[in-house]
Amino acid sequence: MSAARGLGAVLATAVVLVAGAPAVSAAPSDAVPCLGTATCTSGQLPDGTPYQFAKPGKWNGVVLVDMDFAAGGLTSALTASLVGRGYAVGGTTRTVTGWRIAQAIDNQAAALDRFEAAFGPARWAIAEGRSMGGFVAAGAAQVHPGRFDAAVPMCGGLGGSVGQWNQKLDTVFTLKTLLFRDTALPVTGIPADVPGAQQQWISALAGAQSTAEGRARIALASAIGQLPAWGLAADGTTTPVPAWWDAAGLENGMYLALAGGPLPYVGQAMSSRRAIEQVTGGNPSWNTGVDYGRQLLSAEPEHQLAVLRLYAEAGLDLGADLRRLAAAPRIAADPAAVATFARGIVFTGDVRVPVLTVNGTGDQISTVAQQQSYEDLARRAGHGGLVRQTYVRTAGHCTFTVGEQVAAIDQMWQRLRTGRWPDVSPRAMNGLAGDGRYVAFTPPRFNRQYAG
Repeated sequence: MSAARGLGAVLATAVVLVAGAPAVSAAPSDAVPCLGTATCTSGQLPDGTPYQFAKPGKWNGVVLVDMDFAAGGLTSALTASLVGRGYAVGGTTRTVTGWRIAQAIDNQAAALDRFEAAFGPARWAIAEGRSMGGFVAAGAAQVHPGRFDAAVPMCGGLGGSVGQWNQKLDTVFTLKTLLFRDTALPVTGIPADVPGAQQQWISALAGAQSTAEGRARIALASAIGQLPAWGLAADGTTTPVPAWWDAAGLENGMYLALAGGPLPYVGQAMSSRRAIEQVTGGNPSWNTGVDYGRQLLSAEPEHQLAVLRLYAEAGLDLGADLRRLAAAPRIAADPAAVATFARGIVFTGDVRVPVLTVNGTGDQISTVAQQQSYEDLARRAGHGGLVRQTYVRTAGHCTFTVGEQVAAIDQMWQRLRTGRWPDVSPRAMNGLAGDGRYVAFTPPRFNRQYAG
C-alpha cells in the first residue's frame, strides 16, 4: 500500500471514529448482504456517478476498481469468480462522464476513497477494466499512483486519446478518398443522426466488398489503420483464422472487423467520434503531414502482402492510389479540441506502479498495435520494468473468458505480494486460465504514437 493511499485511509478512519461511528472495519450502515457471504455498499459520487462495491467475507486485502462495475458488474460471472477467490470488487459507471476521461479517472480514486471509508484500508488497490474501462484503468495508474498500487487494463486502447483517434481517422480517410470521394459519407464532423451515418457507411462498404477493386482498397485502408485481418461473423460467432498467405481470407477478416460483426469498427468510428467532438468542442484529430505510404509499411507483413496480391488481382495500380492519398487535401485539427482531448489521458510512459496489459490479437476497436506504443513509451521513460504485456488469440472487442481475466488479475496480485513479476508467458497464463488462448505475440509498431 502506498504511503499516500495509506495516509488517506488513516484519515478516513479518523473522521469516522471522531464522529462516534463504528470502526471502519465494520459494515457501513447502508451495506447489504450480497453474493452469499459478501457485503455490498453503493452510493453516488459528487458528480452523480454511481458506485458500488462487494467485499467478500474472507477478504484477501485486494480491491479491484473498475469504471464499469456499477452498470451490472454485480451479476457477472467474472465478479462471482473474483469474490469467490477473496477479492473485493467494485467501481463506477461511464454514464455520467462518457468521453470526459479525466473526470472518469478521478472518479476511480474517489470511488476507492468511498470503499476504504466504508470497509477500512485495502492492502492493495488495483485499477482494472475493459475497453474504455481498461483505458481509464491505465490512466488511473498514471495519474493516481499514490492511490492505486497496480493496474490491469484489458483491451484498453493504450495508444491514448489523441493517438488512437488519429489512427481511426487514417482508416476512414483512406476509405473515403479511394472509394467514396464523391459521397456525403462523414469522416469528421459526425452529424447528430449517428445511426444514419453508421448505416450509410456500412452499406457503402458492403457494396465495395462485392467488387475486386473495392476489396483491394478496403484491404489497403485496413492495413494503413492497422486493423486485424480476423473478425466475427454477423451473429457474433468467431470465424476461422485466415492463413498468412490467404489474401482473400485476410481481406474478408479485415472487412468483418471494419463493417461486420456485432460492433463494427466504422460504426464506433461514427458514434464515439460524434461524442468526442461534442465533449472537446471541435475536431481533435488530424492527418496533416502524414505519409500513408510509410503508414502501410507499419502494417503486419502478411497484411502488406495481401494488399499487393489484391491490387494485382483487381488490375489496380497501388502506387497510383498511394499518390492519390498523398495529394488528397488533409484534415487539420482544432488546437483547442486537441488540448481538451489530451487532458483526458495521453500516455507518456510515466508508469510508477506495475501494469499488466491484456489485449486480443483480433480486437477491431482497441487495435493491438496500440499496445506497442504504451510499452515503448514506458521503456523510453525508464519504466519498462513495471510493464508486462500479454496477448489472447481472440477476435472481437474484449472477448475474453472469465478464466483468462482472472489469470491476469491473479498474476498481478502475485506481483504485489512478492515485489517480483511472476511468469506471464502464454504457457503460465494458460495454465492458470484453463484452456486459455494466451499466445506469444509481437505487435506492429503503432503508426500514430502521440505522447503530448
